[in-house]
Parts: sequence; structure tokens; C-alpha cells
Amino acid sequence: MKAEESPAAVTGEVLRRRRPRGARGLVRVVFLLVALGFGGWAVAREWDGVVAGFARLSVPALAGSLVAVVAALLGAMLTWRTLLADLGSPLPLRPAAKVFFVGQLGKYIPGALWPVLAQMEMGRDLGVPRARSAAAFFLMMPVQLATGLLVTLGTLGWDRYGWLLLALPALLVLLEPKVINAVIAFGLRKLKREPLERPLTRRGMLAALGWALAGWIAYGVHLYFVVPQGGLVFAVGAFALSWCLGILTFVVPAGAGVREVAMVAVLAPHVSGGAAIAVALSSRIVIIVGDLICAGLAGIAARRSSV
Repeated sequence: MKAEESPAAVTGEVLRRRRPRGARGLVRVVFLLVALGFGGWAVAREWDGVVAGFARLSVPALAGSLVAVVAALLGAMLTWRTLLADLGSPLPLRPAAKVFFVGQLGKYIPGALWPVLAQMEMGRDLGVPRARSAAAFFLMMPVQLATGLLVTLGTLGWDRYGWLLLALPALLVLLEPKVINAVIAFGLRKLKREPLERPLTRRGMLAALGWALAGWIAYGVHLYFVVPQGGLVFAVGAFALSWCLGILTFVVPAGAGVREVAMVAVLAPHVSGGAAIAVALSSRIVIIVGDLICAGLAGIAARRSSV
């Protein structure tokens, strides 16, 4: 303590430092409660359709579908964690899971920025610069879109979905690390923020693409448990296409409605309209439950590791 500083001044400085941290804690609690509320509301709103869809499913099928969803969500988390590590902020598995899964609950709140804001705030406490958290979050979209479209083309057929090739050149350009680093640097300059200390590498991008592809396979297994009529390969492509169309709707929480409409259209050759709607609703509710389970388990695991 400096000689000219009184104990009262020091105490005041400590309180000023603690106050923002307490405010951030309150914001996190409110965010979590609101996110859980919207997740519960999504379940209640679709309850009748959910009951009809789940009535035709066996308990083993539901359990298998849920396990596959958790595996797919884990693949998404590892994709994000790989990107974040390549940008210079490697995180242990448990803290990374907490930041990603709890932050992802924000997708059920109207507005596209809640997940990234939550991840930026929680990552900050782990020493991750906000700009780096934001970069990793926004890089997830082109990675998942590009791999999702490739999966669609490889599983559903080039003859029927060849028009998706129109989007691939732009996505592949965006996945080139030199292009990504230039775009991130330009955005940070416009925001008058410091540039990233460590640029994205091609090795890191390829690793992230690998985890994303693993996630699509797991999502396909999830859908196959719900609707096995078309086979596993078809299920992988059907989910990938419907997800890609749904994620393009930034305003709608978690692509609600859009993904279901796309899934019903894709499933039409194999199941009737009513059955396809039930499948889409069943898939949605299993994913909501998977999100809640992952967030809960990640929070508990991170708390235990800090004890």
C-alpha cells in the first residue's frame, strides 16, 4: 500500500473492484433463468405435437436418440474449443464445456447475440480475451455450414441437391485461414480493438472441421433412432440440410420452426406428412433436452473441479 493512501481509500478501491464482478454474477443468473424459461416455454408450446410424436417411439429409441444428441453437442463444443485454442486460448475440458454449453442456452432467447455475449463474459473470467471468444464463436458458423452442406451433398445425392454447390465456393473461401485472419483483423480495426495476438492456422481449421463432421454423424444417428425408414445415411443428410437452413434464420430463436419445415420437406419421400411433423417435433424436443443436460452436467463438473 502506498504511503499517501489511507485505509479508507484502499477499502473503497477494493469495493469498486468487487462491484462490477458482483454485477456480472447477477447478469449471469438472470441470463440463465431467462434462457431456461424460454427453453421450458419451447417444450410447453409444442407439447401436443411432442406427445403425438413420442407415442410411437420406444424407450430405447428415445434413449439412443438423446445419447446421440449429447455426442453431437460434444462435437460442437470440441469444434469451438479447437478454434479457441488455435487462436491462443486453450482451455481445459471442463471449463470449456461450461462456457460453451451454458452460453449456448442463449440461443433460445430471441436475438442472435446472446450466446456469444454469454461466452465472452464467462470466458473473460478464464483469461480469454473477449475478441478471441467472439472470433471463435462466429467462426463456428462457416465451419458448420460448410461441413453440413458437404454432408448433404454426399448423403442425399448431387442430382437433387446439387444447387447447394452455389454456396460452397464462398464458404470454402471463408474457411481459408489467411482470409479469416484478414477479415478478423479488419473487423477489430473498425471496432478500434487490439488485433488478435495469434492468427488461425490451417492445422487448427482442419481439426475443427473434423470435429464438425463427427458432430453431423452423431446428429444423423439421433434422427435415425426417431425415423429409421430412410436409413442412417439418409438421416445424416436430412438433419444436416434442415439444420443448415434453420441456422440461416438469425432472428428466430435456435431456428425454431424453420428447421422443422425443412425436415418435413426432406422426409417427405419416406414418411407421410403427419408422421414427418411428429418426427421433426420429436427431434426438436430431444435436442432441447440435450442442451439442458449438457449445460447442467458441464456446470456441475466445472464446479467440482474448482473445489
